[in-house]
Amino acid sequence: MSEQTLPKGAKGKTAKPAQKPPLPEEPLAAIDPSPASAGPAAPAFDAAQGAIAEMALRQADRPSGLSPDPFHVAPALTEVMGRLAAQPDRLMRAQADLFARYLELWQSAARRMAGETVEPVAQPAKGDKRFADPDWTENPVFDIIKQSYLLTSGWLNGLVADVEGVDPMEKRRVEFFMKMLTDAFSPSNFLASNPAALKEVMATHGESLVRGMENFAADLQRGGGQLSIAQTDYDRFRIGENVATAPGKVVFRNDIIELIQYSPATEQVFEIPLVIFPPWINKFYILDLRPENSMIRWLVGQGITVFVASWVNPTPELSTRTFEDYMREGIYAGAAAAMEQCGTPHVNAVGYCIGGTLLSAALAHMAAKGVQPVASATFFAAQQDFSEAGDLLLFTNENWLKTLEQKMDEGGGVLSGQAMADTFNALRANDLIWSFFVNNYLLGKEPKPFDLLFWNSDQTRMPKTLHLFYLRKFYGENALAKGELVLDGVKLNLGDVKVPVYVQSSREDHIAPARSVFKGARLFGGPVTFTLAGSGHIAGVINAPAANKYQHWTCDRLPGTLEEWQAEAKEAPGSWWPHWAEWLKARSGKMVPARDPANGKLKPICDAPGEYVKVRS
Repeated sequence: MSEQTLPKGAKGKTAKPAQKPPLPEEPLAAIDPSPASAGPAAPAFDAAQGAIAEMALRQADRPSGLSPDPFHVAPALTEVMGRLAAQPDRLMRAQADLFARYLELWQSAARRMAGETVEPVAQPAKGDKRFADPDWTENPVFDIIKQSYLLTSGWLNGLVADVEGVDPMEKRRVEFFMKMLTDAFSPSNFLASNPAALKEVMATHGESLVRGMENFAADLQRGGGQLSIAQTDYDRFRIGENVATAPGKVVFRNDIIELIQYSPATEQVFEIPLVIFPPWINKFYILDLRPENSMIRWLVGQGITVFVASWVNPTPELSTRTFEDYMREGIYAGAAAAMEQCGTPHVNAVGYCIGGTLLSAALAHMAAKGVQPVASATFFAAQQDFSEAGDLLLFTNENWLKTLEQKMDEGGGVLSGQAMADTFNALRANDLIWSFFVNNYLLGKEPKPFDLLFWNSDQTRMPKTLHLFYLRKFYGENALAKGELVLDGVKLNLGDVKVPVYVQSSREDHIAPARSVFKGARLFGGPVTFTLAGSGHIAGVINAPAANKYQHWTCDRLPGTLEEWQAEAKEAPGSWWPHWAEWLKARSGKMVPARDPANGKLKPICDAPGEYVKVRS
């Protein structure tokens, strides 16, 4: 008998005549299958069973939480499938193409088994970390599993992308759903088909499975009965101790914001202070994670007096707060407090992400009212025109918003921070969901401490009235860009905003795409400086010069399209911060003695980073 071909790493031997296995000394019925018989694994199984039971009980009280179609993709999926069925020739060609690719894969596998060196039929995309383990390539069995998956998932995604005659947004929704589905069924997400997980089981004699079960139970308990996959070691971080450590004082507080003034690092500072309005969907300390990458510390070192608005983490008592409330008690109140503290008639303002959208609307409101406390405005990854907004557009159809409203009603009028985190994680599921699923549960490892992921998991709640208004008026109706948004009875026109504006965008931003940000920049009525940074929504913004990472592009003109702008733009290595600082300093007035936040006109309330930022959802 010839020697059998086995996966790499397995030793073959000549088969011997089959022998009957010995009978067990006790009948099978006498074997105890209970978790208690699992020895050291028993506590992990018990904890997991208890957590799963708790999850089931909680879900029984949340009928809407078990929607069979949480993304409301069924109607669009039905239409896409109907279009495919109406084009049988196209479907047959697609099926024939898939069969041909599989035939090529089988032939390639046979040649490899025969000892030939062959090129892969399908390869992971650049940056795909799911198949990093060498056995995905070196072991012929796992290599075939990997390539079969890549062929099938690529075929399914391509099949949807090629469908014609479907509403573009509905088609995007189906494409997103199909991507989520194919990502979920990756062989890397299953113990039996993940070589790294199998090797870990063998190396630890099964201990990795026990640890994975313990991690699973802990994540269920931490999520209050819903699975909240840990992305980092949360116990390693303390707000105000090893993140958000820049010194300063809270000098103003209302129901919506705490205003933090940071301590100066130079003897002289520019006269006009800078007030930063970050997004209220996240905490502000993305601007102050560590001293070496802190934008706040860097700006203070440039001689800028820096104020930052720290938004409240709203409870049900604030569920009826409106977009106008956030404009008045956030933008207006924050600017007024900074002017009073510094004794200046103006401030420079920054709006980051949704904070920038609010700042844009506030500037148009100020222009309509004939007041102008803001001398210049800067926008980080902020959108004003939502016609080509990012992936969040997929979550803003009316059916989805009705489900969202029901969730908020069940939560007392606020959307939980976990629900917000789940939405953003779904946009990058392989990086923010499945990689941790594999690490925590299949490999049985603890996630590494990472300050950025600690911040990413520290989501805030959303008040119902404000959140639904934002999604409907901006994402749904694009009212601000169309000049149709009304706040406090005033119709807003961004063309009335004449102050100098600096707009930063990021080339790989999937939440505020560069094209969308560029279209918004063209709506302002005054001089606009547009900059494109390397990387994405977070790393493109938070890129300290000392890191020497990425690149940025600048251009003095603002032509009609982003493509025209890119054709004229000049690339420069590293961070865009120095370019912005030069622009900002030119609009910050003369030099004056540094301002101690403890000795201003406003009495300090507490030390930075304040109290609002410490409230977890």
